[in-house]
Amino acid sequence: MKIPEYFKKMSGSTRGSPPRVSNSEIIWSWIGAFLGMSAVAWVDHFFFEGTDLTLMIGSFGASAVLIYGAIRSPLAQPRNLLGGHILSALVGVTCWKLFQHYPWLAEAMAVATAIAIMHATKTLHPPGAATSLIAVMGSPALHKLGYWYVLIPATLGPLIMLLVAVLVNNIPESRRYPEIWF
Repeated sequence: MKIPEYFKKMSGSTRGSPPRVSNSEIIWSWIGAFLGMSAVAWVDHFFFEGTDLTLMIGSFGASAVLIYGAIRSPLAQPRNLLGGHILSALVGVTCWKLFQHYPWLAEAMAVATAIAIMHATKTLHPPGAATSLIAVMGSPALHKLGYWYVLIPATLGPLIMLLVAVLVNNIPESRRYPEIWF
């Protein structure tokens, strides 16, 4: 490839921005995200408050965008939601254990390896990469969890969110979730 062609690719396309979704779609996305995040927060509060375990992590916010706001996306399907978080959590904890004395390496290794494993297993879910990074960047209390992090929050949280997504996303006639299970 010639240098000018390489730089020309960076100018974007002429397709324009995507169309705005309907008001109904906005409302159902809001309802799903509110109920899904509320359910995770409620379980966290009533079952894990006062313990070293936490059920709520930042990457779940990004998962909410996909499973309540972009429900037809291949990245939002149950296989991707669950597999992406679980596999990435395993990767993140392992990278912390192996490279904790070199945090910059552990962080880069966790994200890059999580992406590769999600691609290889057909479970690509962008928030999963954040789950792997959180396992490395987390507090000493989170690091103390070790592989418990894979179960709580990285498995239980997405399972709760998935249950809400299946229930809420199928209420309106215009929505259907999931497109595929596995």
